[in-house]
Amino acid sequence: MASLSVGELQEMEVDRRGESEESGDDETRRKSINGDVDPNQPTATSKEESPVDMDTITLDPEEEDVDLVHCRIGKIEGLEVLQKAKTLSLRQNLIKKIENLDSLSALRELDFYDNQIRKLENLHNLTELEQLDMSFNVLRKVEGLEQLTRLKKLFLLHNKISSIANLEHLTGLEMLELGSNRIRVIENLDSLTSLQSLFLGTNKITRLQNLDALHNLTVLSIQSNRITKIEGLQNLINLKELYLSHNGVEIIEGLENNKKLTTLDIAANRVKKIENISHLTELQEFWMNDNQIDNWSDLDELKNATSLETVYLERNPLQKDPQYRRKIMLALPSVRQIDATFIRF
Repeated sequence: MASLSVGELQEMEVDRRGESEESGDDETRRKSINGDVDPNQPTATSKEESPVDMDTITLDPEEEDVDLVHCRIGKIEGLEVLQKAKTLSLRQNLIKKIENLDSLSALRELDFYDNQIRKLENLHNLTELEQLDMSFNVLRKVEGLEQLTRLKKLFLLHNKISSIANLEHLTGLEMLELGSNRIRVIENLDSLTSLQSLFLGTNKITRLQNLDALHNLTVLSIQSNRITKIEGLQNLINLKELYLSHNGVEIIEGLENNKKLTTLDIAANRVKKIENISHLTELQEFWMNDNQIDNWSDLDELKNATSLETVYLERNPLQKDPQYRRKIMLALPSVRQIDATFIRF
């Protein structure tokens, strides 16, 4: 494996901050967020393996947390004995179809991360389900979830989904992860009024829109898309973390109502001036590396953020100044970390 430069490593760090951290292992998650996963290659599981017969796997009828990770399971069968199971992990197997789960009505969490599943189906009896992870499969659409009205967390990272649809019944959903898919439009989210975290990184989205109903949203990640304008966020008054790195944004704007922001990530865009954020007094982290900032007076926009601890400004014209770190420290005395390096006192 080729070694990464310091800049590439730091860029990966920026990207990673804005993605959900509950689905998948660290390595595959890091690669997927940065677009490094080859969709034609297996991830953590080798798809060349031969599936095993479920009869060879011992199941405990008393077990509530069932872990069948990387067991080379090819077909779901014989799980009827797991009547007491609350969580079932089938990640990193060779499963192609969701089936034979009807009797597991007590399940709260179901994990199919890294399999070969092509369709969301046969889940209608799992009405107690609160968390479903279908990341790293080959799903082309969101469907078959109508009965899962208690679902709180839904992970669909790294599939082949082209549109956001069929989620209107999931009114209790708090986290939705749709990163690394083929989505072009933000749509059909109006009924998800309980949603707190929305992850849409690494898609093909061109516009921030149709977010007005998400009053409870605190985290929005839309990194590595095709956004050119910050807009459509006026109703997200509870937003605390906004991740917009690796887009085509040229002007910082449209954040007038987002006064609760503690993290703002606009790294790797086309911004020439830090502006229109002096009202963001609760900012703790500001990521503006890999832009075109060249005027030290721009830092005045951050002076009202008295709790600001982390600032990323590397790979801007400002960094060419021999007094780069010193000037940031003088302008922003609360800061404890500049780029990837902590300040020594």
